[in-house]
Amino acid sequence: MSTSGTTTFNLDLNNLVEEAFERCGSQLRSGYDLRTARRSLNLLTIEWANRGINLWTIEQGQVNMVTGQGLYPIPNDTIDLLDTVVRQNNGSASNQIDINISRISESTYSTIPNKLTTGRPIQVWINRQSAQSNPTTVVLTADINSTDTSITVDDASLLASGGFVKIGNETIGYANVIGNTLTNCYRGQNGTTAVAHSIGAAVSVQNLNSINVWPTPDAGGAPYTFIYWRMRRLQDAGNGATEQDIPFRLLPCMVAGLAFYMGQKIPEAQPRLQFLKQEYEEQWLMASTEDREKAPVRFVPRTMFYS
Repeated sequence: MSTSGTTTFNLDLNNLVEEAFERCGSQLRSGYDLRTARRSLNLLTIEWANRGINLWTIEQGQVNMVTGQGLYPIPNDTIDLLDTVVRQNNGSASNQIDINISRISESTYSTIPNKLTTGRPIQVWINRQSAQSNPTTVVLTADINSTDTSITVDDASLLASGGFVKIGNETIGYANVIGNTLTNCYRGQNGTTAVAHSIGAAVSVQNLNSINVWPTPDAGGAPYTFIYWRMRRLQDAGNGATEQDIPFRLLPCMVAGLAFYMGQKIPEAQPRLQFLKQEYEEQWLMASTEDREKAPVRFVPRTMFYS
Protein backbone atom coordinates (compact mmCIF):
# COMPACT_ATOMS: atom_id res chain seq x y z
CA MET A 1 0.00 0.00 0.00
CA SER A 2 1.35 3.43 -0.93
CA THR A 3 0.71 6.71 0.83
CA SER A 4 -1.21 9.60 -0.74
CA GLY A 5 1.92 11.65 -1.39
CA THR A 6 0.06 14.87 -0.58
CA THR A 7 0.00 17.15 2.46
CA THR A 8 -2.63 19.67 1.38
CA PHE A 9 -5.64 18.81 3.58
CA ASN A 10 -7.53 21.86 4.80
CA LEU A 11 -11.11 22.89 5.48
CA ASP A 12 -12.92 25.66 3.64
CA LEU A 13 -15.57 27.58 5.56
CA ASN A 14 -18.44 25.33 4.50
CA ASN A 15 -16.72 22.14 5.63
CA LEU A 16 -15.49 23.71 8.84
CA VAL A 17 -19.01 24.88 9.75
CA GLU A 18 -20.51 21.51 8.82
CA GLU A 19 -18.05 19.74 11.13
CA ALA A 20 -18.91 22.11 13.97
CA PHE A 21 -22.68 21.59 13.46
CA GLU A 22 -22.24 17.82 13.45
CA ARG A 23 -20.38 17.99 16.77
CA CYS A 24 -23.39 19.87 18.12
CA GLY A 25 -25.65 17.02 16.97
CA SER A 26 -27.19 19.21 14.27
CA GLN A 27 -26.82 19.91 10.55
CA LEU A 28 -26.07 22.95 8.43
CA ARG A 29 -29.38 23.50 6.62
CA SER A 30 -29.83 27.14 5.64
CA GLY A 31 -28.05 30.29 4.61
CA TYR A 32 -28.80 31.75 8.00
CA ASP A 33 -27.03 28.83 9.68
CA LEU A 34 -23.91 29.65 7.67
CA ARG A 35 -24.26 33.36 8.39
CA THR A 36 -24.58 32.93 12.16
CA ALA A 37 -21.67 30.45 12.16
CA ARG A 38 -19.50 32.92 10.25
CA ARG A 39 -20.33 35.59 12.84
CA SER A 40 -19.38 33.23 15.67
CA LEU A 41 -16.17 32.29 13.87
CA ASN A 42 -15.14 35.95 13.61
CA LEU A 43 -15.79 36.36 17.34
CA LEU A 44 -13.72 33.24 17.99
CA THR A 45 -10.71 34.65 16.14
CA ILE A 46 -10.98 37.84 18.22
CA GLU A 47 -10.89 35.67 21.35
CA TRP A 48 -7.74 34.01 20.01
CA ALA A 49 -6.15 37.42 19.50
CA ASN A 50 -6.91 38.30 23.11
CA ARG A 51 -5.42 35.01 24.25
CA GLY A 52 -2.33 35.58 22.10
CA ILE A 53 -2.46 32.46 19.96
CA ASN A 54 -1.55 33.89 16.57
CA LEU A 55 2.22 33.84 16.21
CA TRP A 56 1.74 33.06 12.52
CA THR A 57 0.42 36.60 12.02
CA ILE A 58 3.68 38.27 13.09
CA GLU A 59 4.83 40.60 10.31
CA GLN A 60 7.65 43.08 9.91
CA GLY A 61 6.81 46.63 8.89
CA GLN A 62 8.38 50.04 8.79
CA VAL A 63 7.57 53.71 9.13
CA ASN A 64 9.71 56.26 7.32
CA MET A 65 10.22 59.05 9.82
CA VAL A 66 10.10 62.72 8.96
CA THR A 67 12.17 65.45 10.57
CA GLY A 68 10.14 67.14 13.31
CA GLN A 69 7.25 64.64 13.21
CA GLY A 70 6.68 62.56 16.33
CA LEU A 71 3.25 60.99 15.60
CA TYR A 72 2.79 58.27 12.95
CA PRO A 73 -0.12 55.92 12.10
CA ILE A 74 0.43 52.17 11.89
CA PRO A 75 -1.83 49.62 10.08
CA ASN A 76 -5.41 49.45 11.33
CA ASP A 77 -5.35 45.66 11.71
CA THR A 78 -2.45 45.77 14.17
CA ILE A 79 -3.11 44.08 17.52
CA ASP A 80 0.18 45.09 19.09
CA LEU A 81 3.85 45.72 18.33
CA LEU A 82 6.18 43.07 19.74
CA ASP A 83 9.62 44.53 19.02
CA THR A 84 10.82 47.85 17.68
CA VAL A 85 14.10 49.43 16.56
CA VAL A 86 15.20 52.65 14.91
CA ARG A 87 17.22 51.98 11.77
CA GLN A 88 19.74 54.32 10.22
CA ASN A 89 20.79 53.99 6.56
CA ASN A 90 17.88 51.69 5.76
CA GLY A 91 18.68 49.56 2.71
CA SER A 92 22.41 50.22 2.81
CA ALA A 93 24.48 47.20 1.79
CA SER A 94 27.17 47.77 4.42
CA ASN A 95 26.23 50.54 6.84
CA GLN A 96 22.71 49.70 8.06
CA ILE A 97 22.41 50.12 11.83
CA ASP A 98 19.50 49.02 14.08
CA ILE A 99 19.31 50.71 17.47
CA ASN A 100 16.88 49.64 20.18
CA ILE A 101 13.99 51.99 21.02
CA SER A 102 12.36 51.49 24.41
CA ARG A 103 8.60 51.14 24.74
CA ILE A 104 7.06 53.42 27.34
CA SER A 105 3.55 53.82 28.74
CA GLU A 106 1.13 56.66 28.15
CA SER A 107 1.77 57.96 31.67
CA THR A 108 5.53 58.08 31.04
CA TYR A 109 5.09 59.79 27.67
CA SER A 110 2.74 62.36 29.20
CA THR A 111 5.41 63.43 31.71
CA ILE A 112 8.00 64.30 29.03
CA PRO A 113 8.37 68.09 29.38
CA ASN A 114 9.14 68.95 25.75
CA LYS A 115 7.73 66.42 23.33
CA LEU A 116 9.06 68.37 20.33
CA THR A 117 12.71 68.02 21.35
CA THR A 118 14.62 66.71 18.32
CA GLY A 119 17.23 63.97 18.15
CA ARG A 120 17.47 60.24 17.49
CA PRO A 121 14.26 58.64 18.82
CA ILE A 122 14.94 56.45 21.85
CA GLN A 123 11.43 55.93 23.27
CA VAL A 124 8.04 55.06 21.79
CA TRP A 125 4.51 55.08 23.16
CA ILE A 126 2.21 52.75 21.17
CA ASN A 127 -1.35 54.09 21.16
CA ARG A 128 -3.75 51.21 20.42
CA GLN A 129 -7.03 52.62 19.15
CA SER A 130 -10.22 51.29 17.53
CA ALA A 131 -9.09 52.25 14.00
CA GLN A 132 -12.55 53.70 13.35
CA SER A 133 -13.72 57.15 12.28
CA ASN A 134 -16.16 59.29 14.27
CA PRO A 135 -18.26 61.91 12.46
CA THR A 136 -18.39 65.39 13.99
CA THR A 137 -20.07 68.72 13.29
CA VAL A 138 -16.67 70.43 12.97
CA VAL A 139 -15.91 72.23 9.69
CA LEU A 140 -13.06 74.28 8.25
CA THR A 141 -13.36 78.03 8.66
CA ALA A 142 -10.70 78.83 6.06
CA ASP A 143 -9.32 77.31 2.89
CA ILE A 144 -6.11 75.27 3.20
CA ASN A 145 -3.66 74.19 0.53
CA SER A 146 -1.74 70.91 0.37
CA THR A 147 1.23 72.23 2.37
CA ASP A 148 -0.47 74.14 5.19
CA THR A 149 0.56 72.90 8.64
CA SER A 150 -2.03 74.94 10.58
CA ILE A 151 -5.76 74.26 10.16
CA THR A 152 -8.52 76.44 11.61
CA VAL A 153 -11.93 74.92 12.44
CA ASP A 154 -15.10 76.33 13.94
CA ASP A 155 -14.99 74.38 17.22
CA ALA A 156 -11.78 72.56 18.16
CA SER A 157 -13.23 71.68 21.58
CA LEU A 158 -14.95 68.76 19.85
CA LEU A 159 -11.56 67.31 18.86
CA ALA A 160 -8.76 65.78 20.89
CA SER A 161 -5.76 68.02 21.58
CA GLY A 162 -3.62 65.76 19.38
CA GLY A 163 -4.24 62.90 16.97
CA PHE A 164 -5.70 62.42 13.50
CA VAL A 165 -8.57 63.94 11.54
CA LYS A 166 -9.91 63.21 8.09
CA ILE A 167 -10.91 65.91 5.62
CA GLY A 168 -12.23 64.55 2.34
CA ASN A 169 -9.99 61.61 1.51
CA GLU A 170 -6.95 62.98 3.36
CA THR A 171 -5.83 61.90 6.83
CA ILE A 172 -4.02 64.63 8.75
CA GLY A 173 -2.08 64.24 11.98
CA TYR A 174 -1.68 67.14 14.37
CA ALA A 175 0.33 67.62 17.56
CA ASN A 176 -1.30 70.65 19.22
CA VAL A 177 -4.47 72.73 19.40
CA ILE A 178 -4.31 76.48 20.05
CA GLY A 179 -7.75 78.03 20.26
CA ASN A 180 -9.58 76.68 17.24
CA THR A 181 -6.41 76.01 15.25
CA LEU A 182 -4.76 72.62 14.80
CA THR A 183 -1.00 73.22 14.68
CA ASN A 184 2.06 71.17 13.79
CA CYS A 185 -0.02 69.25 11.26
CA TYR A 186 1.37 66.29 9.33
CA ARG A 187 -0.30 66.11 5.93
CA GLY A 188 -1.12 63.04 3.83
CA GLN A 189 -0.92 60.42 6.57
CA ASN A 190 -2.06 56.77 6.55
CA GLY A 191 -1.37 56.31 2.85
CA THR A 192 -3.41 59.34 1.75
CA THR A 193 -2.35 62.32 -0.36
CA ALA A 194 -2.17 65.92 0.82
CA VAL A 195 -4.57 68.10 -1.19
CA ALA A 196 -6.29 71.47 -0.87
CA HIS A 197 -9.58 71.73 1.05
CA SER A 198 -12.19 74.47 0.95
CA ILE A 199 -13.87 76.39 3.75
CA GLY A 200 -16.86 74.46 5.14
CA ALA A 201 -15.32 71.02 4.52
CA ALA A 202 -16.31 68.47 7.16
CA VAL A 203 -13.70 67.31 9.67
CA SER A 204 -14.05 63.82 11.18
CA VAL A 205 -12.00 62.15 13.91
CA GLN A 206 -9.86 59.13 13.03
CA ASN A 207 -8.98 56.89 15.96
CA LEU A 208 -5.92 55.31 14.34
CA ASN A 209 -3.39 52.98 15.87
CA SER A 210 -0.26 55.07 16.14
CA ILE A 211 3.22 55.48 17.55
CA ASN A 212 4.50 58.54 19.38
CA VAL A 213 8.30 58.70 19.34
CA TRP A 214 10.60 60.82 21.49
CA PRO A 215 12.69 62.76 20.74
CA THR A 216 11.09 63.73 17.46
CA PRO A 217 13.44 62.86 14.59
CA ASP A 218 16.12 65.39 13.70
CA ALA A 219 17.80 65.77 10.33
CA GLY A 220 20.83 63.69 11.30
CA GLY A 221 19.33 60.23 10.73
CA ALA A 222 19.62 60.35 6.92
CA PRO A 223 16.72 59.46 7.53
CA TYR A 224 15.53 57.38 10.47
CA THR A 225 13.28 54.39 9.82
CA PHE A 226 11.09 52.89 12.55
CA ILE A 227 11.19 49.09 12.11
CA TYR A 228 8.63 46.98 13.96
CA TRP A 229 7.40 43.42 14.28
CA ARG A 230 3.66 43.42 14.75
CA MET A 231 0.92 40.93 15.52
CA ARG A 232 -1.96 41.53 13.11
CA ARG A 233 -5.61 40.53 13.26
CA LEU A 234 -6.73 37.27 11.72
CA GLN A 235 -8.51 37.72 8.41
CA ASP A 236 -12.31 37.54 8.43
CA ALA A 237 -14.09 34.23 7.90
CA GLY A 238 -15.02 35.16 4.32
CA ASN A 239 -17.38 33.19 2.09
CA GLY A 240 -18.00 29.47 1.96
CA ALA A 241 -15.21 28.69 -0.53
CA THR A 242 -12.34 30.30 1.40
CA GLU A 243 -9.96 28.67 3.83
CA GLN A 244 -9.23 30.28 7.18
CA ASP A 245 -6.22 32.42 8.01
CA ILE A 246 -4.65 29.81 10.28
CA PRO A 247 -2.02 27.08 9.92
CA PHE A 248 -3.38 23.56 9.39
CA ARG A 249 -2.23 22.49 12.86
CA LEU A 250 -4.86 24.73 14.50
CA LEU A 251 -7.84 23.35 12.58
CA PRO A 252 -8.91 21.00 15.43
CA CYS A 253 -8.92 23.92 17.88
CA MET A 254 -10.91 26.13 15.50
CA VAL A 255 -13.52 23.43 14.85
CA ALA A 256 -13.85 22.68 18.58
CA GLY A 257 -14.12 26.40 19.39
CA LEU A 258 -16.77 27.01 16.75
CA ALA A 259 -18.73 23.96 17.93
CA PHE A 260 -18.74 25.36 21.47
CA TYR A 261 -19.79 28.81 20.27
CA MET A 262 -22.59 27.33 18.13
CA GLY A 263 -23.63 24.96 20.94
CA GLN A 264 -24.60 28.02 22.98
CA LYS A 265 -27.08 29.01 20.25
CA ILE A 266 -28.50 25.63 19.16
CA PRO A 267 -31.21 24.37 21.57
CA GLU A 268 -30.67 20.67 20.81
CA ALA A 269 -26.97 21.06 21.59
CA GLN A 270 -27.51 22.20 25.19
CA PRO A 271 -27.02 18.69 26.69
CA ARG A 272 -23.63 18.55 24.93
CA LEU A 273 -22.51 22.04 25.92
CA GLN A 274 -20.29 21.00 28.83
CA PHE A 275 -18.59 18.38 26.66
CA LEU A 276 -18.10 20.90 23.84
CA LYS A 277 -16.55 23.39 26.25
CA GLN A 278 -14.21 20.75 27.69
CA GLU A 279 -13.16 19.60 24.23
CA TYR A 280 -12.49 23.20 23.18
CA GLU A 281 -10.35 23.89 26.24
CA GLU A 282 -8.34 20.70 25.63
CA GLN A 283 -7.74 21.64 22.00
CA TRP A 284 -6.93 25.19 23.05
CA LEU A 285 -4.33 23.94 25.52
CA MET A 286 -2.64 21.80 22.87
CA ALA A 287 -2.73 24.61 20.28
CA SER A 288 -1.42 27.31 22.61
CA THR A 289 1.34 25.01 23.85
CA GLU A 290 2.43 24.33 20.27
CA ASP A 291 2.03 27.91 19.00
CA ARG A 292 4.64 29.59 21.15
CA GLU A 293 8.18 30.84 20.84
CA LYS A 294 10.54 27.89 21.35
CA ALA A 295 13.86 29.72 21.19
CA PRO A 296 15.83 30.20 24.43
CA VAL A 297 15.36 33.55 26.15
CA ARG A 298 18.30 35.64 27.32
CA PHE A 299 17.93 38.63 29.66
CA VAL A 300 20.68 41.26 29.53
CA PRO A 301 20.53 44.08 32.12
CA ARG A 302 21.05 47.60 30.83
CA THR A 303 23.86 48.78 33.11
CA MET A 304 23.23 52.41 32.23
CA PHE A 305 20.55 52.43 34.94
CA TYR A 306 23.00 51.43 37.66
CA SER A 307 25.36 53.78 39.43
